Amino acid sequence: MEPEEGVDRFLSHRAPKWRDSTYENAVHRMNIFLDWCEEAGIDDLNDLTGRDLSDFVAWRRGDVAPITLQKQLSTPRVFLRWAANTEAVREGLAEKLQAPDLPDGAESSDVVVEPERVESILAYLDRHDYASRKHAMVALLWRTGMRRGAIHSLDVDDLRPEDDAIVIRHRPEGGTKLKNGNDGERWVYLGPKWYQIVEDYVSQRRLSKTDEYGREPLLTTRNGRPHPTTITDNCYRVTRTCQMTGECPVGRDIEECKGTRHPGYCPVKRGPHAFRRSAISEHLRLGTDPDVVSERMNVSLKVLYRHYDVRTNREKMSVRKDEIPSQS
Repeated sequence: MEPEEGVDRFLSHRAPKWRDSTYENAVHRMNIFLDWCEEAGIDDLNDLTGRDLSDFVAWRRGDVAPITLQKQLSTPRVFLRWAANTEAVREGLAEKLQAPDLPDGAESSDVVVEPERVESILAYLDRHDYASRKHAMVALLWRTGMRRGAIHSLDVDDLRPEDDAIVIRHRPEGGTKLKNGNDGERWVYLGPKWYQIVEDYVSQRRLSKTDEYGREPLLTTRNGRPHPTTITDNCYRVTRTCQMTGECPVGRDIEECKGTRHPGYCPVKRGPHAFRRSAISEHLRLGTDPDVVSERMNVSLKVLYRHYDVRTNREKMSVRKDEIPSQS
């Protein structure tokens, strides 16, 4: 069986059991597997060996962080188990697809967009692409730390100009959901500076579109409300350092780099969650009360400290020392 046929059969078999987002992630991961098959000259799944799969892992690990690689290998592993049941690959091959061990602490996934990098991105957009959809998106992600699903759910009507704020709402009947359902609903203060960017986007550059539910999405594309994967792709694009500097931070030839044409392959690209993690840490770094950050970002304190607080121990001390009483 050719790899393309096997993947098509697998996705068709699993599609009815998966949510749309799960299916889309699987398609992306299996397309990466197919790219490798083509590059490695694999044209029959029955020819796959454990050594081939080791080569696949080595090929992919140069493009993504270890924690990302572990997650991405889960889908090809499920595919190989399915393929074994259909006699398309050798029995037990899935167990030979092994990700490298993670360094200590990597399970918490500390991938962020560094504050100075966000500032550079915002400065670049302010000069060269002011009030664009990407500019408004980055401003919202950095200022509020909201999840991808939340920014996807926003409508023009959610803006509150009198308060320089925005309302995040759970509207499953209108095609958008929040991760924590109704518990994720909240008002979020932007402040005049950040609100102005969003307001200028709406008045100057937003494409006038409604979605299939008759709602007016805040962020729009030619097709209406952007798909969540479009938001991720936009984050990948704005975090490619070469776009702003003309130089690759890891020494690749920009003209030849696959990441130039396909941002998902860029080794320094970052997604919406990296913005969220960085925004949460920056709020804490600047001395915002953790309880305030918890409510603002819709995350429990336990999860906040375990997965989102990437401050150094010295930075944590600097915040705490302001609360310590002086001694005579």
